[in-house]
Parts: sequence; structure tokens; C-alpha cells
Amino acid sequence: MKFQLLIASLAALAAAVPTPIEGEVELEKRQSVGITANEYTRYGCRPVIFFFARGSTEVGNMGSTVGPPTGNGLKSAFGSTRVAVEGIDYGALLSTNFLPGGADYAGIAEMKALFNDAASKCPNSILVGGGYSQGAALTHRAVEDLSTSVKNKIAGIVTFGDTQNLQDGGRIKNFPTEKTLIICNIGDAVCAGTLTILPAHLDYVRRVPEAVSFLTARIRAAGLS
Repeated sequence: MKFQLLIASLAALAAAVPTPIEGEVELEKRQSVGITANEYTRYGCRPVIFFFARGSTEVGNMGSTVGPPTGNGLKSAFGSTRVAVEGIDYGALLSTNFLPGGADYAGIAEMKALFNDAASKCPNSILVGGGYSQGAALTHRAVEDLSTSVKNKIAGIVTFGDTQNLQDGGRIKNFPTEKTLIICNIGDAVCAGTLTILPAHLDYVRRVPEAVSFLTARIRAAGLS
């Protein structure tokens, strides 16, 4: 029953958003984030690196809801070419919501690997991350197991419609609460520990400015103006 409800409800997340890709210098000047972003793996180190995990059934590797506008909000705050946005490539299947920990194991490993790689290769970069729905669970599981030295390089994490909110006590385990913002709408049953998808779970785009404001403040506190 829960699985059928997830299938019916999360279909609304699959609408595509076009990704603008043009030329070299002009792209760098007005680069924006669409449903897929691979800027870290493509361009390497930038002053800010943002890793994001989309929700179940969402398209691309950023999704079509909260991922792209959050990435674009950071670019607006710090400059397009100063922020590298990278979506986590994972299956985002409905079935992996039911795994222990609430997320796709390969996706967890991918996000951990990206954080570790960026921390090693980009010692002067400020790292931030986030996820939506199953992507939020994936973020929990990836971040909680990172080494202390890598966690220290992460300025902030934001999650939307967090499927592990109740299970993990409103925080990411082994990660500072002051670096964490868990955004849960009133009436979102997912944040209350179920996998029941109600309209509140599909209404997070309006909360993106809150997420961008939090991450921007954390990045500035880490030393980037």
C-alpha cells in the first residue's frame, strides 16, 4: 500500500527542466543549474562546491524541484563561476526508500566519495551539501560516516522533506547541529517518520530561499565573501 502510494504521488516530481548549455566564456559568465549538474567533475575546484541528492523518481541528477534553484541561489550569492554544483548520480528508485537507512547504497557511496575527493583535491574550497526526500536520507548516511577532517571542511548541509528527520532525532548523526538545516513542511508525514506522500511533501520549492540563506550564511562564516 505504501509503495503504491509512493508511485502515484511521486510521479509529480518527474517534470523536466531544460538545462542551458552554450559556448565557453559566455557559459562561464551566466552558467545556471538545470536538472543535471556535473560542474565539480567537469571543472574541478571552485571556492564553493555544492553536492545535492535529488528525491525519488526525479529526473537528471539534481531533480526538477528544489535542487536547481538551490544551486542557482548559491551562484547568485557568490558568482556563477565561483560555485561548482554537482548532482549525485544514483537510481532514485522508490524501492530503495525501504532499505535500512532509507537510501540507495550506491548513492550513499557516491556522495561520500565526492566529499572525500573534494576535501582532498580542493583544500581551499568550502563544501556544502543537501538533498530532498530520499536524497535527504542519502545525505544523512553519507555525511555521518565521513572522517572528522572532511566534516570540518563542510560548512553546511540542508535537507528538504527529510525521510530520516524523526529517525535521526532532527539532525544528522555525528555532524554539528549548527551546520545543519532540516526543512520540513507542516503536514509532511515523511518528516514524521512515514513514507506516506501528502501534498505538503511536494511543496518545498517555496522554501528554497530559506535553504539558500542558511547555506550562504554558513559559507560566509567559513570565510568567503
